[in-house]
Formats: sequence, C-alpha cells, structure tokens
Amino acid sequence: MEIPFTKLHGNGNDFVLIDEYEKPVIPDDMKAQFAALYCDRRFGIGADGILYLSKSATSAIRMRIFQPDESEAGMCGNGVRCLAKYAFDVGYIKEHFTVETMAGPVGVSIRSTDEEFTATISMPTPKFDRKEIPATGEGEYHERIGEFEVYAANTGVPHAVILVDAVDSVDIGASAPPIRHHASFPDGANVNFVEKTGADSLRIRTFERGVEEETPSCGTGATAAAAVVRRLGQMGDTIRVETRGGPLTVYFAEGVKMEGPAVTVYTGFISY
Repeated sequence: MEIPFTKLHGNGNDFVLIDEYEKPVIPDDMKAQFAALYCDRRFGIGADGILYLSKSATSAIRMRIFQPDESEAGMCGNGVRCLAKYAFDVGYIKEHFTVETMAGPVGVSIRSTDEEFTATISMPTPKFDRKEIPATGEGEYHERIGEFEVYAANTGVPHAVILVDAVDSVDIGASAPPIRHHASFPDGANVNFVEKTGADSLRIRTFERGVEEETPSCGTGATAAAAVVRRLGQMGDTIRVETRGGPLTVYFAEGVKMEGPAVTVYTGFISY
C-alpha cells in the first residue's frame, strides 16, 4: 500500500501535505503519531508539520496541522499558503476562497504565474490580552521574563514578541525555551525576536512551539511582531518582515492580511 504526499514550503517553513479531499487517508487517532514519525528529518520525510487537506462544510477546503511533538496547531500562516498552492494546482479552488481552520475561516487570494506563486491570506485579528500579564502603558500586555521585555500577542496561536537591537546577536536556543514555557503562557508560545530595520520593516527569528526549535519562517509570528510594533505606534499599516527564509508583508489597512510565497518541492509515496 502507498500513501501519496506532497512536500511544500513557505520561505523555508516546510510541510508534508496529505490530501484527504475525497476520503480520509490517515485515521484521526493516528494523525498526531503520523506527524511525529514523518516530520523527523533523519528517520522520516522531514518537515515542520503535517498538513491534512479535506472538504469543509463551511469553506472551500479545510486545513488541520499537526506538529512534530504530536500537538495540533490552531492556525499556521505559511501552512495556509502551502495548502492553497497545492489546492490551486490540483484544481480544488480558484483564485479567491476561504480555508476552515481551528482559529476560524481564513480568506485567501492567489496570484500565480509560471515563475511564482503568491498568496495573501486574512489573519485572525491579533489579541493582546493575557490574564496572567498585567496591563501597562497604553493597554499593552507585557512583562519582563529574564533579561527580556516580552509582549504577548495571539494571531491564531500564542506568540511572545521581544524587541532587540540585533536578532543575530540572540542565542535563540538558550533564550527562547524559558519564555516558550513561561507560566504567563499556559498553552506555551512561539517566541519571536524582532529587530527594527527601517521605518516600516523588521527582521525576525522565531522559535516555534511544537517544533521546539528555530524555524526559517513563521507567518503567524511575523504577523504578531508587526501587530505589536504597530500597536506601540512605531510603524504604519504596511510592514515588511524579513524572516530567515525570505520576506513576508503584513497589511493592516483593511483587517489584517499577510502575503508571501509558497513552493512545491516534490511529490512522493510512503509505502507500508
């Protein structure tokens, strides 16, 4: 027996997609274990997560994402773009559609040429409240964790945002885990170290919850970082975010949207 899969990435944030549009392929009670097995970069295919694509009763398609630690994430910005790339290529959707996620419906608009695929997706409205963190300043929710001033923002999944002078000077492997596991984030958090590089541009490095290491790019993290600096009055409605894997653009003029590429790497079969 064989299970077909497609490997995709959004700015280096890579995924294995399992197409369940017509019927389930991996039983629900095995999806998490499947992710742990095949996300492994030495003994599996290697990925930051498994995307499961299926039909939806409320949207054009549905996305579920399981991470290497077997947790299910509510939302993944780069994952949505990769899902959109696959669904567009096989003809499940057109240029404008919605994706059902655990964090709510996500609108997607596609621009596709022979050379490039770009998707703009509507992001959940950022939430800044944390009951565990006292409000300070202009309603900001932040506190000092170790040597860092940490802002909390939820863009479908929880994020910690830390403004630093230079992201390359941060030992992310040592600095991120205490914040990722801090009591202020009962469900854990992705940890983003953010450097302002221009009037409306950022550089970012993200330690991703569930992957438990730095990933080349995180769409919800880029959105959270942009939302925090904008909320602090430091940037405007269009913010370019440079991740280690490439650029993303976050827009705030009409809701919250994030734009970036998606690439198909290869297709294959898992034999069992």
